Amino acid sequence: MLNGQSISVVLPAYNAGETLKRTVDELDRTVVDNVLLVDDMSTDDTLEQAALLGLTPICHDRNRGYGANQKTCYRTALDLGADIVVMVHPDYQYSPRLVPAMAAMIAYGEYDFVLGSRILAQNSVARGMPRYKFVANRVLTFCENVVLQEKLSEYHTGLRAYSKALLEALPFERNSDDFVFDNQIIAQAVIIGANIGELSCPTRYLADSSSIGFKRSVQYGIGVMRTAAQYRLHVIGARHYPFLEVADPKRSTAEGADVRGKGTTLIGRPQTRTR
Repeated sequence: MLNGQSISVVLPAYNAGETLKRTVDELDRTVVDNVLLVDDMSTDDTLEQAALLGLTPICHDRNRGYGANQKTCYRTALDLGADIVVMVHPDYQYSPRLVPAMAAMIAYGEYDFVLGSRILAQNSVARGMPRYKFVANRVLTFCENVVLQEKLSEYHTGLRAYSKALLEALPFERNSDDFVFDNQIIAQAVIIGANIGELSCPTRYLADSSSIGFKRSVQYGIGVMRTAAQYRLHVIGARHYPFLEVADPKRSTAEGADVRGKGTTLIGRPQTRTR
């Protein structure tokens, strides 16, 4: 708990048996109130490892996809009363030690949404990121920043923290059940005016860490560009997409400032921008 707000860490797991213990062991349990693992029908010993760690996983009855896993994670965390929800990939590519810092950025009223960036202030390739993934990351991020009119260092991280107010405001259930969920939820956060922050996160690419292959990466890239195009068409009124039909939270910057740190209202952007 930080600043009176409860913190839940969610682990969207699929075949994470080799790396789960290292991930959970590095969570600061003096800050983290609850650790929730959702298993997407793993074929390895993820469930056995979870039991050894004292976790009680939620198990999908079939492999529903990465996006569907996140939906279960966030829905369950909110149902359990979390004020801040931090998603950590249990493949140990991202540092669980950053959870308190990311949660604090929300708990003390600075941001609604925080991304752990593998690009910010570091050489990702030197730290193990395959060069083709680095190039794809930079190209896709550049295109997304242009279309969404943002200045994020990356959109593709598996380390993210959300305020309760933001998750409750976003229709994430309408998003894809696949990997492009990650980009759709950022587009939703942008369209609603959430204040988004970033924190530099060390990159780890180990032999036992999971990673999608080249073919799936290409499919993901196409999905990312489609999401960006849909966002632009939606905001100019040329087309309408259900996942981008986000309800107006009906709050002003001053209104958000009045309740900073309470987790009940979006903090929002410091100033209104024209898109």
